[in-house]
Amino acid sequence: MGALIVNGQKIATDKDGFLKNLEDWSPEVASALAEDSAISLTEQHWELIQLVQSYYKQFGLSPAMRPLIKYAKLEFGSDKGNSLYFLTLFPGSPAKILSKVAGLPRPDNCL
Repeated sequence: MGALIVNGQKIATDKDGFLKNLEDWSPEVASALAEDSAISLTEQHWELIQLVQSYYKQFGLSPAMRPLIKYAKLEFGSDKGNSLYFLTLFPGSPAKILSKVAGLPRPDNCL
């Protein structure tokens, strides 16, 4: 088990860097989690963070990539509702990294 230090506070994380307590999430924590993935958060990143948090509130789970893209397409249209857009902002495994940065649990079927 790991920990993240943000503003002098120790934030508990699991072995993969996901928050142990969702209540520990804050924009500062998100920035620290993003830094661990070599991502500097921009307005576009924050838009997707809010999107995935909205998905979690609505459905009670972190989305895998395919449902996340469908949800983004409904919310933002096809310009942002496609996997290439997500990959440019969260390279590698967008659904997994985005859920981590948003303070949500690991999506069930993400490696």
